[in-house]
Amino acid sequence: MVGDFNAWDGRCHPMRVHGGSGIWELFIPDLEPGHIYKYEIRNRHTGAILLKADPYGQSHELRPRTGSIVTARSGHVWGDGDWMERRRQHDWQHTAMSVYEVHLGSWQRGQEGEFLGYREMAHRLVDYVKPLGFTHIELMPITEHPFDLSWGYQTTGYFAPTSRFGEPDDFRYFVDHCHRNGIGVLLDWVPAHFPKDAHGLARFDGTPLYEHADPRLGEHMDWATLIFNFGRNEVKSFLLSSAIYWLEEMHLDGLRVDAVASMLYLDYSRQEGEWLPNQYGGRENVIAIDFLRELNVAVHEQCPGVLMIAEESTSWPQVSRPTYVGGLGFDIKWNMGWMNDTLRYMSHDPVHRKYHHDLLTFSMLYAFTENFMLPFSHDEVVHGKGSMLNKMPGDEWQRHANLRTLYAYLFTHPGKKLLFMGTEFGQGHEWNSAGVLDWYVLDYPLHQGMQRLVKDLNHLYTSLPALFRHEFNSQGFEWIDCHDSTQSVLSFLRKGDGDELMVVVVNLTPVPRHDYRIGVPCDGSYGEVLNTDSSYYGGSNLGNGLEPLPTEEHSWMGRPYSMVLTLPPLATIVLRYEGRAG
Repeated sequence: MVGDFNAWDGRCHPMRVHGGSGIWELFIPDLEPGHIYKYEIRNRHTGAILLKADPYGQSHELRPRTGSIVTARSGHVWGDGDWMERRRQHDWQHTAMSVYEVHLGSWQRGQEGEFLGYREMAHRLVDYVKPLGFTHIELMPITEHPFDLSWGYQTTGYFAPTSRFGEPDDFRYFVDHCHRNGIGVLLDWVPAHFPKDAHGLARFDGTPLYEHADPRLGEHMDWATLIFNFGRNEVKSFLLSSAIYWLEEMHLDGLRVDAVASMLYLDYSRQEGEWLPNQYGGRENVIAIDFLRELNVAVHEQCPGVLMIAEESTSWPQVSRPTYVGGLGFDIKWNMGWMNDTLRYMSHDPVHRKYHHDLLTFSMLYAFTENFMLPFSHDEVVHGKGSMLNKMPGDEWQRHANLRTLYAYLFTHPGKKLLFMGTEFGQGHEWNSAGVLDWYVLDYPLHQGMQRLVKDLNHLYTSLPALFRHEFNSQGFEWIDCHDSTQSVLSFLRKGDGDELMVVVVNLTPVPRHDYRIGVPCDGSYGEVLNTDSSYYGGSNLGNGLEPLPTEEHSWMGRPYSMVLTLPPLATIVLRYEGRAG
């Protein structure tokens, strides 16, 4: 071992091996926290000397330096005991969950453009997301990484919060402060691949130790990264230990596992001849699948109450079903199909939307085959895709109106919710990880209105059981009319227990619809609780007024009762069943 304590001379502190176990050890007395160190490894075949950071190190130098740092035992005194106890028994499947996805390096910065620390960020973020009604923060990877523009997805420190924002106890403070304020914290975690940086895991002892030797198994061509050899017990132990470390030591409430699709298929993003089939001749990565199941079983056994969330973009079955019924064992799967179809639909000019109506209705054919989360994530606002606002067609007013009704559709569609930072106020520019969000747009009324709408949608969603009680089964949803493609109108019910009932009507053209009749299952009255066209949000203020709307004993759409509505342009209205008079 070499470091600043021995003038980086490996002859001073040689390690010794435990027989044929492959485990090396060394005890150096009197080392103080803060010392910098690396492993000095001689390749037994070539004699080449390698300097490697500690794969299990809990703190590393700020890039471009790459040394590991001797870390003291944590001195943080946790104050989130009540949160942690409630989490063990939390019925998350029947509770609202609205996630605010954050890249800490570009959410906000200091006056000189410097990174903020974990502690200051904790207070700023909680003070921002709590009033907006989000239940969770999801952090893009803060595991140590050398390259800022990888956004943390090319990890070198699987046990270390990045030193960009402080020390490990500073991160513990971040999580603790969120919990004390009723905000859960999720972390993007990346077991699918790792970078080739010389100080990292790549060819750790001069040979493919963590990765496959054959590039047809061991290298991601798209990302120029290496793939873990999930068939090695030592590699599985490393990754399982990392996952449990973040959940136990840092009190995180769940892991969003990145790039699961790339782990499931041996031919992922490969041409013919660039991949090797499994032992059965198929394209499924049997070894990685076994690892994912083992990961999810271990996490749920050792950390009850945490959530394992899969970013998985294919039609692989039972991603969010238990391993004992043949599933992968995740709790939640990102619904990438819904996201892609919905954004494709919204990109069309309203005059053409009637030809693409099925893009919105198709999701309900599979909505309950998994426990889905509906994500509008960072991936949708980078690499030339434009901001969420600029994906919308029309002039400035229409773009905002389209986005407002899209968000209302998101919050009323079955599934947990996720919005990437900046989308909640309609940032105009595509996200740039090297800068900060366009906070200045909140000086303008339309952007203020967008932020108010997201706040009200969150509070509506989290306070009305009909919108969250049965998100994962068909008991909570029923179409009123999914066939009105001519007018580009969707209408559906969201149902809770008993007479908890919401009516949602979405008008996806700029044409107001007066005297629009819909069938409803119960007689009585329905009150309009949200209208995205309200002037409060920047709309034209067309709607159905503050008084509850009575039903008529006029059968419509196969239902015994109906009522007549005014549908504002490019807007979603939500009505709550108020019951029968008297």
